[in-house]
Amino acid sequence: MSDKYIVPVTEKVIDSKIPEGPVAEKWTNFKAHQKLVNPKNKRKLDVIVVGTGLAGASAAASLGEMGFKVKNFCIQDSPRRAHSIAAQGGINAAKNYQNDGDSVYRLFYDTVKGGDYRAREANVYRLAEVSASIIDQCVAQGVPFAREYGGTLANRSFGGVQVSRTFYAKGQTGQQLLLGAYSALMRQVHEGTVELYTRYEMLDVVMIDGRARGIIARNLVTGAIERFAAHCVILATGGYGNAYFLSTNAMGCNCSAAIAAYKHGAYFANPAYVQIHPTCIPVHGDKQSKLTLMSESLRNDGRIWVPKFKEDVEKLRSGELKGRDIPEDRRDYYLERRYPAFGNLVPRDVASRAAKERCDAGFGVNGTGLAVFLDFQQAIEDFGRDAIEARYGNLFDMYEEITDENPYENPMMIYPAIHYTMGGLWVDYELQTNIPGLFAAGECNFSDHGANRLGASALMQGLADGYFVLPYTIQNYLSDQITVGRFTGKEPEFEKAEAKVKARVERILNINGKRSVDSIHKELGHIMWEYVGMARTKEGLQTALDKMAELKKEFENNVFVPHIDGVNIELEKALRLEDFFTMGQLVAMDALNREESCGGHFREEHQTEEGEAKRDDQGCFYVSCWEYQGEDALPVKYKEPLKYEAIEVKTRNYKV
Repeated sequence: MSDKYIVPVTEKVIDSKIPEGPVAEKWTNFKAHQKLVNPKNKRKLDVIVVGTGLAGASAAASLGEMGFKVKNFCIQDSPRRAHSIAAQGGINAAKNYQNDGDSVYRLFYDTVKGGDYRAREANVYRLAEVSASIIDQCVAQGVPFAREYGGTLANRSFGGVQVSRTFYAKGQTGQQLLLGAYSALMRQVHEGTVELYTRYEMLDVVMIDGRARGIIARNLVTGAIERFAAHCVILATGGYGNAYFLSTNAMGCNCSAAIAAYKHGAYFANPAYVQIHPTCIPVHGDKQSKLTLMSESLRNDGRIWVPKFKEDVEKLRSGELKGRDIPEDRRDYYLERRYPAFGNLVPRDVASRAAKERCDAGFGVNGTGLAVFLDFQQAIEDFGRDAIEARYGNLFDMYEEITDENPYENPMMIYPAIHYTMGGLWVDYELQTNIPGLFAAGECNFSDHGANRLGASALMQGLADGYFVLPYTIQNYLSDQITVGRFTGKEPEFEKAEAKVKARVERILNINGKRSVDSIHKELGHIMWEYVGMARTKEGLQTALDKMAELKKEFENNVFVPHIDGVNIELEKALRLEDFFTMGQLVAMDALNREESCGGHFREEHQTEEGEAKRDDQGCFYVSCWEYQGEDALPVKYKEPLKYEAIEVKTRNYKV
């Protein structure tokens, strides 16, 4: 097989604008010297925020509160319905209420994970630093953090961490936090500082003299293509996990805004890093992948196992036995066996690969052979059913609705699936892309902080960006824009951008093929999962790129999108799918060109004798930055070297 997808690194100095000084002082120093904007002048400045999830809603609310004129866009009928990236789990913070040794430094260390996700030290430390403020902010908003415990915050340990620093709201933490951000946003809408545009989808960014000055968006109700102008644009539109076809409530998640920015020259950073969640509902029928319905904390209370013997596997698959019928001495608690110190607390990527290894070896426990057990029998014996029900009742109910199995009586079945994405638009310390005036927040950026973007860190990142980072950094950018008058949207650049978007819509509507959008998207998801999933090979990645190129031609020649004025859901999906092709190619390209295993990127060619990730800290200690070169050309790759001063760069050991 040829190396046609291998690209040489192009030399370029990439300035991340990290402040000088020790890591614990950088953010303080930045704030001490940032430029300010007079409150009266803030009213003269327009800001567009695309997205109303945790990052978007908190940013729009905060900037509106400061006095900026904010236009906030969401594809849903209400910002309340934004798909929060972590719906069930908890949120991390260095509050140390239980005096068990946690600290800002420990949270920073456990989040950057020795460099495992190739993120910046400075940004990760800042995240840990402001985490305590996030909890205070959310409590002040009325987020019900463990009110069932008499008003004190209840925190517990969380995936791979042996201190209790994850805080849980009653119900689904991510959704409760979203309600808090939503209430802050709607207060500013009521005050008139934020103008809310629901059922709009951004399709392009508008550049004037090299700066982002607005967007082109489609009104999803009328079908009209409209222009919106501002002094700067913030993208808070989430990640790209739906390239893998997520067949649940994540179907609306898309990467179109980020890809529009990428096609204007914004770097896309670390796209290979996708987070696999080990506690997902297994593949069912022709459904390729489901977004997790499980909380990460389930792994802390439940025990993961497969049968020790193939004969028991066969009986399980035939229905002769259920999980509860397998006696203890015939069970392989493989995570506890392989990682005695951490057991079920090993990080997601480790737990996921271990599950895949057992299933590949023939010990998978459902009809497809792609599932392992998550068993709560011991937890129920230790704590009582009432306690487990109080913690996980809503999740257990959802599981039973989907599978028709009662998890109190029989072990759950789980299997890894794509959950979050750690790549995204490259941003500097100020959360600005390499396009002046274009910022990216939350899961839309490349996880410049929240290096290990699991749920609790993802919640931290979105809220940190919106409440505590952008309000400072965006002033740095806008301080010299006061003399720039308001843009009207009638400028030639807006006309040109609108015409380009309209031509794209017409092109897709006029294909008039025979295949549905979902059938092609599902096929793309299969390619991504099979060849660009938890374990990758050079050959498999090259195959994926070839198959994606073929499938893209199929889309361009044979997709069917009905000609409907107004609401046209198939058109919405088709526009997003076209961008998923670009995104899928980026993920595979980055994975192919990163010759190591590290964090959420596992190359089978680079593993230890024990099957663990084999990093290359000499040759691969960098952020990969990809620059668009046109539809039919390979992107250019740059490197942002990483410099760690506060921690020793090393592969972490979960066995001892």
